[in-house]
Amino acid sequence: MLDLVMMEKIRQKGSLEMIASENFCSRSVQETLGSCLTNKYSEGQPGQRYYGGNEYIDEIERLTQKRALQAFNLDPEEWGVNVQPLSGVPANFAVYTALVEPHGRIMGLDLPDGGHLSHGFFTAQKKISATSIFFESMPYKLDVSTGLIDYDKLREHARLFRPKLIIAGTSCYSRQLDYSRFREIAQENQAILMADMAHISGLVCAGVIPSPFEFCDIVTTTTHKTLRGPRAGIIFYRKGVKKNGPKGDTVYDYEKKINEAVFPGLQGGPHNNAIAAVGVALKEAMTPEFKAYQQQVVTNAKVLCDELQKYGYTIVSGGTDNHLILVDLRPVNSDGGRAEKVLEEANITVNKNTCPGDKSALRPSGLRFGTPALTTRNFKEADMVRVAEFIHRGLQITLEAQKDCGTLLKDFKSKIDVDPDIRGKIQQLRSEVTEFASSFPMPGFDEI
Repeated sequence: MLDLVMMEKIRQKGSLEMIASENFCSRSVQETLGSCLTNKYSEGQPGQRYYGGNEYIDEIERLTQKRALQAFNLDPEEWGVNVQPLSGVPANFAVYTALVEPHGRIMGLDLPDGGHLSHGFFTAQKKISATSIFFESMPYKLDVSTGLIDYDKLREHARLFRPKLIIAGTSCYSRQLDYSRFREIAQENQAILMADMAHISGLVCAGVIPSPFEFCDIVTTTTHKTLRGPRAGIIFYRKGVKKNGPKGDTVYDYEKKINEAVFPGLQGGPHNNAIAAVGVALKEAMTPEFKAYQQQVVTNAKVLCDELQKYGYTIVSGGTDNHLILVDLRPVNSDGGRAEKVLEEANITVNKNTCPGDKSALRPSGLRFGTPALTTRNFKEADMVRVAEFIHRGLQITLEAQKDCGTLLKDFKSKIDVDPDIRGKIQQLRSEVTEFASSFPMPGFDEI
């Protein structure tokens, strides 16, 4: 096992990690994650555990809760937080379980248009996500001509569907969300508005992009993407007075419902090592260095976008306001699966992704690129120009390999494995990428 771990360590150092949902956490986060805290069971809330010996675990969880509110500038009288979800999907499902109830109605961005599986994805043949199995979901879509969320259609469909909860959140969308529009639509339908900021929470924390907290009732996030922590999830929920009325105040009733949905509803003992590591990451996120980092993440994404457009590639929505871009390969007669494979062989790690109008998630038209991990390794604008050049060369190899090749992906993979000319070009690109990537530091790593 140690040998395999070391091989992965070498791969990370010598690769360009460009999956938008990945990042490199600090040495402090890694050490906390690998600490003695992994040994302890602590079912329940701080001060209300079902096991003994949780004196320090309670303090750790309370400190992480406090830091979560501080990091996002939230008043503890108005917002509460649960830091026990094991990741983003369990966090989302806990909210649905607590507030929507079985077969209640939700609306989220459709997966092919940049939404997430946990927002209710299903097809004509099958309910893919458990969210769509246990709840009734209706997707909203992008305007195919602009690549932007069609808020007018969302409003129109919400008036018909009458959802209990609307999700303002994405997995592959490079523009800002208009939370005020979401709020208006939610209010029209007396729906709960939940933001899933899993991808952008680090940017929100640093004040680099607009915050959902002003407009939303619930905010969920993962902690390992732009927030640069361990793999875990957080649920923020409004508390206190909701509305003043002549017969008395109406208060939010989310806290008890959400806490009980997390435990004992959907989880057992929380992962105390991960909770503590989240607390460490949140402390790091409240520094000037973190804000500068997030600003560079966005700058790097814009440079990458501009450079790829100079090479003639089509960017969905025409640009980016955050940490990622989505390249549509249909105009160059290719697809994400083939391009992803060539780039992976060249040590450029990306993921294939659906584009607006795609009919199948199994053969997506696009590639999603993210800049958080490279920016953590201290990549700057000039470095992103070089990265764009590497990507372009990889895509050109993809187009060359497609010629006189079968229609199936396995035919394509076979060709790039056995064709000596294609293989040689990939190996040359891989050698240059590895040398380039290895020259940058790796946070949290001892020298290899």
